[in-house]
Amino acid sequence: MNGVARRLIVAGAALAALGTVVAAVAFGAGDAPLTVEIRIRYSHYVPATLSVPTGRPIQFVIVNDDPIDHEWIVGDARVHEVHRTGAETHHGTRPTEVSIPALSRVTTTVTFVAGGSQLFVCHLPGHEAFGMVGTLEIR
Repeated sequence: MNGVARRLIVAGAALAALGTVVAAVAFGAGDAPLTVEIRIRYSHYVPATLSVPTGRPIQFVIVNDDPIDHEWIVGDARVHEVHRTGAETHHGTRPTEVSIPALSRVTTTVTFVAGGSQLFVCHLPGHEAFGMVGTLEIR
């Protein structure tokens, strides 16, 4: 390899490293989504209690290990009251309301702007009464 080619390779590597540093500073580690996995087993959420930060995107990976469909709806009491009496059988347009088909995995990303406590619930018939309820602490 001649001297010019060697200098081009070294310069390219230096620029790539500089680009990585600039990207890390521009976006910051706190801006990257925090991934949280929730598994559904025997019609229960595992874990049933979670704590997440405000202002940071949270990528929820919800894995349904059951042979039946479920849903994951997170919100305050008003949201859950609407869903207890509502007729939506499938979700997909709101990141805080997702349907999880049997034996599948769904990913949704939510950024919570205010702290507090919210519930995540499956409102399919009988599921909430069976115990498909979890608590989300937003700090």
